[in-house]
Amino acid sequence: MTMSVSKANIFSILLILPVFFFYFTPYYVLTFNESSIPDFKNSISDIAVEFGPFGLSLFILAITIFGIVIHELIHGFCWGIYAKNGFKSIKFGVVWKMMTPYCHCKEKLQVKQYIIGAIMPGVVLGLIPTVYAVINDNFGIFLLGVFFTMAAGGDIIMVYLLRNEKMNNLVQDHPSEMGCYVFGN
Repeated sequence: MTMSVSKANIFSILLILPVFFFYFTPYYVLTFNESSIPDFKNSISDIAVEFGPFGLSLFILAITIFGIVIHELIHGFCWGIYAKNGFKSIKFGVVWKMMTPYCHCKEKLQVKQYIIGAIMPGVVLGLIPTVYAVINDNFGIFLLGVFFTMAAGGDIIMVYLLRNEKMNNLVQDHPSEMGCYVFGN
């Protein structure tokens, strides 16, 4: 089961509206008030003043890069726990022509283990911060949660592709494409 990185990126972009709707509806119904956006704008202004004219852009870039690194480390951590050779079976890299970082597990895992490792970055960096934002009325954290959920778009696609597989079948990351091999009946 493989998919080109460019096709996965297109699907991730198409996830913007459903993800935003899925997250924004409870945020709006449970938390949102007249001060949410002004408070967020004031926070952004404070960051811009604190770090200078290009500070806000650098701040956003730093959060993005940090989040991407953490995203891939979460994959590696989860898959490394399940791999027989542990973290020795985990490889990190970047597909430079697509500017896409990746985490690759060189061992076969059970489908259920692979799925757990695939969805954890979306849960840890996307869902959990968004739930926190709804509970605490924090629009900035809400936007980060939405962004990092969309960044997990390729992972969501892989889970979707594996949805009909037997959970005890074995799956192995494809060594050069976005996707995997599935072994079993």
